Amino acid sequence: MPHDFALSSGVVSNGKTAFFAQLNNSTEPKFFVGFRTKFDQNFGIYNTELKTGQEVYDPALFAPQFDFWVHFIYPTAMAESKGSYWCLNTYDRAKFTFSFMQYAAHVPNGDFVVFFKKLLALPNGVNYFPKLVLQNGRIFYRNSSGTLDQLESDTSSQKLMNYLNPTLNEVENQEHICSARMVHWAMNDPNSRRIQVETAIEHFKNNMIDYDRRFNLDGVPAKVCQMISDIRHQGRGLNDRIANAINTGGDFEKAFNNLCTIGEVNFKPRIDTVKKTIKTLEQAGLFSKKYKRAGNTFVNM
Repeated sequence: MPHDFALSSGVVSNGKTAFFAQLNNSTEPKFFVGFRTKFDQNFGIYNTELKTGQEVYDPALFAPQFDFWVHFIYPTAMAESKGSYWCLNTYDRAKFTFSFMQYAAHVPNGDFVVFFKKLLALPNGVNYFPKLVLQNGRIFYRNSSGTLDQLESDTSSQKLMNYLNPTLNEVENQEHICSARMVHWAMNDPNSRRIQVETAIEHFKNNMIDYDRRFNLDGVPAKVCQMISDIRHQGRGLNDRIANAINTGGDFEKAFNNLCTIGEVNFKPRIDTVKKTIKTLEQAGLFSKKYKRAGNTFVNM
């Protein structure tokens, strides 16, 4: 049965406009969806706060299935969302960004599209998005007459973006309801959270193949590989700059320090978070690895 949400909003004690939702025909309490915000000339919703008792990404829970990769993605997860499974923003050019890794809807075949397809394939996918249909590996919208309209392709996800968030001019009802559905799904379904993690690890694993091809990373310490991955995930540096940073004749500590300067002017807090998280993992004995091209894996130093 499709989930029906009652939507509400109001100015809260911090002076911000907050958006809420409540699942109808249930005993569940009203839940927080996000705050209204303005970014440049855009308006949207953001949810980046961690609540007491909130479940966040814990690598240990997924280590039996994914081994070292759960730790490899962890610094970026901390930088993106502090591990929040319902991190949300709808105010920038992506129009809809969600998950502990902030998957963005504007990239055709990108991480959000891959993630969202997996969600829709779950048995309860039809409850959250009853008008969306998966067919031939693509997402379609079914209108009231039953006609299907394809929302994304190899070249564009614009229609999917517009479905999730019609415009950046204001926070619309459709934007609010889609945000509420995604937040509620992540809050209440462990399969939704598992798919976030699976998608992140698949994404980082596939990217490491490309990064190795570009930067020759066989035998390079995990922390250097992780910083490269974080730079490219956020998009704060281009490949030529990365290649120059790691051209140190095998001095990997210098290479790591060089990478940490990329984007430092504008993104120092993020870089500091990544560095701090890597150091914590190293101190716990969880990051003493190097990349091995054969098998696209990490092995002990």
